[in-house]
Amino acid sequence: MNEIGSLVNQGLEQSIPGDWSIPSSLREAMHYSLLAGGKRIRPLLVIAAAESMGGSREAALPVACAVEMVHTYSLIHDDLPAMDNDDFRRGKPTNHKVFGEATAILAGDGLLTHAFYSITEASRKFHVPAEQTLAIVEELSVYAGPKGMVGGQAADMEGEQGITDLEQLKYIHIHKTGDLIVFSLKAGGRIASASQEQLRALETFGRSIGLAFQIQDDILDLIGNEQKLGKKTQSDVAMNKVTYPYFIGLDESKAEVDRLTKLAKEAVSGGVIPNPERLLQIAEFLLNRDH
Repeated sequence: MNEIGSLVNQGLEQSIPGDWSIPSSLREAMHYSLLAGGKRIRPLLVIAAAESMGGSREAALPVACAVEMVHTYSLIHDDLPAMDNDDFRRGKPTNHKVFGEATAILAGDGLLTHAFYSITEASRKFHVPAEQTLAIVEELSVYAGPKGMVGGQAADMEGEQGITDLEQLKYIHIHKTGDLIVFSLKAGGRIASASQEQLRALETFGRSIGLAFQIQDDILDLIGNEQKLGKKTQSDVAMNKVTYPYFIGLDESKAEVDRLTKLAKEAVSGGVIPNPERLLQIAEFLLNRDH
């Protein structure tokens, strides 16, 4: 994880060409959040999926950077006063607290659109087949858009006015968090020209760990360490947001994370993925994470 995190950070630092004429405030705001740290789970999954299929780490890097740009834009916008109204992210003041709301919105817009430019670099520089690159662009549009992450965020905002059942909450978790994780795995597979059967296995893996990841976030919001998390705990309680522990309790929520992790491991362990070891290790890490 440290090795890939360092590689991704280098890629992100160089992702916006230095010779582009961009207002300095916009460039600075984009870099501020993009390079603020974090676990880099989504880029890690892109690269791990590609390598599990015998694909090239170098070819996967531009797509790994792209998914982190989309994730970062979503965090900048989520933190805005009109959304979650958060003051800190990854232990640092949120983007709008440093640069103002207008620049923060534009920084998010810039990162979202620049992600698609980054994906094309996989084809231009590392000869990922054009049909695979096109499929990655299409899937990012779907998984990050109104049918995916943005739809999940919209449902989350509606849900603040009263989620009445677990299925509504599951929808939010699947789309707001899980879809970008599914995208990461399938994109890594496509870089290595995975078959449809292999893509389905990666999707099942991603869907399972994606939901487990968000349930674990719900758990950590209740019992996590603020210093490790880099943000306040009990924020869901303070904003009257319902969570998995709210509906089924803390112990059952932990059991559901265990069940989903087991399902994820089974999806990539049956021989369809040639080298699943890193994926299995990542699933285990996410199961046991404390931030």
